[in-house]
Amino acid sequence: MSILETLKPEFHSVLPRLASSRYIHFFIIRHSQSFPVFQTDGVLNTARTQAGLNSEDEQSSQMISRLVMFKRKQITPERLSGRQLLRSLGFTDLVEGESNFCDYNGEKTCKQCPDCILYGFGIGSRGAERSKVYSDSAFSLSPYDASHRSFTFNALFEGGTMIEQGKMRSSINELDHVLPEVAFPSVETLRDPTLEGFIYVLGNLLRTRRYGAQESRTGTMINHFVGLAFCDAEVFSNLYFTQAIYDALKQKGSINVPIGEIRKEAAVVAGNLLDREPLRISRMMFDSELAALLEEVTDIYQSEAKLRSILSLLCQQTQTYARTYGALVGKTE
Repeated sequence: MSILETLKPEFHSVLPRLASSRYIHFFIIRHSQSFPVFQTDGVLNTARTQAGLNSEDEQSSQMISRLVMFKRKQITPERLSGRQLLRSLGFTDLVEGESNFCDYNGEKTCKQCPDCILYGFGIGSRGAERSKVYSDSAFSLSPYDASHRSFTFNALFEGGTMIEQGKMRSSINELDHVLPEVAFPSVETLRDPTLEGFIYVLGNLLRTRRYGAQESRTGTMINHFVGLAFCDAEVFSNLYFTQAIYDALKQKGSINVPIGEIRKEAAVVAGNLLDREPLRISRMMFDSELAALLEEVTDIYQSEAKLRSILSLLCQQTQTYARTYGALVGKTE
């Protein structure tokens, strides 16, 4: 029996109207592979936080500046990745005569596709849907001083220089970038999904490769999964998760270790933290079982026939939800 088959009891057969205490938590290490830019008002987003959780340890209790990856910097690229996939397979053509009409955050939001129903929307008096994908700002494991660098950039003429016809172009600027191999521990949560919705959201996390500003030039990242948990409530925050990993790595010597060591320690930390949470856990997945699940989902995304079948069923589920409970109640085709 496949891993997904064994997970079926954890999911709804249809999307419910009200929350029913079924949460799936994805424990992720977002790992920079180039020079992402996470900024507001022209500067990198930072926050002053305690380094770790151990108040009795001098290093752990000190206050440090950390880079911040705001929630929208995480969710928006993942949504767009999913919408691109739906569009490529023709699953956004939900109204006859209007091709790809679902407009992201616009007046033509369809209110019934998997993106609209799972990730939510809000268009004033025309309707709203609360997101079933929960996220929060992620914090860098390493301090700000060791995680960024300022680079000077310019805009060249076609000839490859800053001078054209004797005139010097003045478009030279300086911008802070996140360095490669900076880790952002994160917990992303999916509430009350069907199996097909779970595969869709998980696929978006696996397939999204670019985050932040200037994503057509930089911002490559990898989402490393370290665990999954099926629970009846929400769990600890991203910051708490990051601080706990910081303490665990510091206890072993240093936080400046390869991503493999971070992933290994993060899995242990996630399991330990879950043991202290006031909730019921129906299933946890780490190590080999998690790897088998990711391999199975990857196989689905490599097969157009399998993927089309799953997304077709998901579209039926979200359209039924929209017309039964959502913004399209009482509206005809």
